[in-house]
Amino acid sequence: MTTPGVPMSTAHTAVIGAGFGGLAAALTLAEQGQKVVLFESLRYPGGCASTFEKAGARYETGATLFSGLGPGGLFERWRRQHDMDVAFTTPEVPITLRSPSGELPIPADRDRFITGLCALPNAPEASLRRFFRDQGAVAEALWPMLDDPGRLVPFGPGGLAWHVKRLARYLPLIGHVGRPALHLLARHGLADWRPLRTWVDACSQITVQASAADAEAPFALSTLDYTFRGTGHIHGGIGVLAKAMVTAIRRAGGTVHLASRVRSLTRSGAGWRVEARGHSVDVDQIVGNVLPDAMDALLGTQQLGALDRKVSAGWAACMLYLRLDPAADIPPEPHHLQLIADEHAPLVEGNHIFVSISGADEDRAPDGQRTVTISTHIRPDRLLEDAGQTVHAVHNRMQSTLRTLAPEVDGATVHRMTASPRTWSRFTGRSAGRVGGVPRTVGLHNYGSLGPQQVQPGVWLVGDSVFPGQSTLATALGGAATARAVLRAAPR
Repeated sequence: MTTPGVPMSTAHTAVIGAGFGGLAAALTLAEQGQKVVLFESLRYPGGCASTFEKAGARYETGATLFSGLGPGGLFERWRRQHDMDVAFTTPEVPITLRSPSGELPIPADRDRFITGLCALPNAPEASLRRFFRDQGAVAEALWPMLDDPGRLVPFGPGGLAWHVKRLARYLPLIGHVGRPALHLLARHGLADWRPLRTWVDACSQITVQASAADAEAPFALSTLDYTFRGTGHIHGGIGVLAKAMVTAIRRAGGTVHLASRVRSLTRSGAGWRVEARGHSVDVDQIVGNVLPDAMDALLGTQQLGALDRKVSAGWAACMLYLRLDPAADIPPEPHHLQLIADEHAPLVEGNHIFVSISGADEDRAPDGQRTVTISTHIRPDRLLEDAGQTVHAVHNRMQSTLRTLAPEVDGATVHRMTASPRTWSRFTGRSAGRVGGVPRTVGLHNYGSLGPQQVQPGVWLVGDSVFPGQSTLATALGGAATARAVLRAAPR
């Protein structure tokens, strides 16, 4: 039933949600000449990787450091193809890790990082180099897949042949499947060497959402190369890239409706009718860049319950948003800190925080102030009873960790805003403040679905809850790969 007073239109495909999975799907479809319409419930695009404005200041909602920006990377290619006015910066040291053990810079150059580790007091150099030899083989097997969505299922032209030529590179993965990342550290006698163990745990927690002891090794070991693979900062915030992709979609002939929440999806002949705020459209196919529970709600089904439970077993986000005194003695370039108060405790709930500081020249807030986004993980089930007190304790722990390990940031703070998972869900449109998709914990279950996920005939799911998921680059690649599946399934 069409909503009275709402104009009716038609399109080939409707995309629901302007996170980077939805943006990538819509752009890929529009590039191929499809009539595509993208709906986003928020006033701005980007989802978990967006930039929002509050009291005249612009903050990164969540994710703040991205791969795929270097030469040959997916975002770099889109920037060139669509003449996007987006400036990428690759910091010489993308992340600095601070803990009670000391400070560990994580530079963009892999060899430099390994050399720095080997130079630490009492470093077991031979064991470290053997570890990184084995870890590097895993990373080199998997990372190149992320340079081109045609290398993901369904393969683009030459995609399958590309994999066949690289079969020998995949052999090192066999010994890691079904084992935790910690297994490789233990094999080289490094499980208790604190500088490496802390870094591996911290990197695993923010990339695959699990510690080294719990994370499936091929995923966790490959993501240790995160800062070495074209990772950088977007001048003005990730929202600049999201808005540039919206512009590219429109220039390619697509339609984008912001602040237009989709209310229902119903069968209409051989296709679907999409009812949204102010719009009603009949389409052949649908791509949903939404969480499983949201897709079930739109379809009026319960078929994604198993996937939703996996997402619910993951994490929600607690956030702090700061503004800094521009006169503070803080390096002017954008930079990122990982702070760990207790290396022997779980890296969640304020014990481990990720701090992203905007550049001094980015004009993010009044009077030249700089903005800071600080995040930590919390289990959603911790919010079922006395959520207010739990979140308050997490925020206090976050502030204590910041004060202890980054006093220069804490001391420069002139404005502080907290965000609970419920608040964060309003900034991102994600129920219960969920973040990070399905944790890549140990087991063969990680390999059950390695391609686009079709929920019903003509309905597809993209985002961090489906393969490859769990990062801005991965969700964008998944969106582009799903768009190819949509094109193949399109009515002739």
